[in-house]
Amino acid sequence: MKNTIYYTEHQSPLGELMLATTDAGICGVYFRDQRYFNGTNDWQKATHPFLDSAAKQLDEYFAGRRTQFELTLDLNVSGTAFQQAVWQSLLSVEFGKTSSYGAQANQINKPKAIRAVGGAIGRNPVSIIVPCHRVIGANGALTGFAGGLDKKKYLLQLEGVI
Repeated sequence: MKNTIYYTEHQSPLGELMLATTDAGICGVYFRDQRYFNGTNDWQKATHPFLDSAAKQLDEYFAGRRTQFELTLDLNVSGTAFQQAVWQSLLSVEFGKTSSYGAQANQINKPKAIRAVGGAIGRNPVSIIVPCHRVIGANGALTGFAGGLDKKKYLLQLEGVI
């Protein structure tokens, strides 16, 4: 049986975010125009304690009062086992730091899978909280972000990286 996904819209300095959860944890934070976001057709608009916590913590993050999220996540709603492993590895990239695609491939013991890791990072369903924005090119270039490079740059500036 498929888990019910509950969602709410939440305003942020980067525009409207779609926050999604199951009863097991947060499973989505999407920008309205994010690549690979399929919309909310099968989702139920509702209030939920996990959504309330995510909204509060995102507000604190954007206000510069939070550097670490303390949320229950449900990363098993979508994606392959490989993608889920990549998303889990992103959680180790700390606030104010960056990583490279190669480093993330090494982290999951797939050093030759850099392109596949990049693809999985691009499909991260929990933007910001699972910090895919902290992964940059090996040469330091800002590359790829399903929400748009302008949003990636904003997030890295907010964290004092650039």
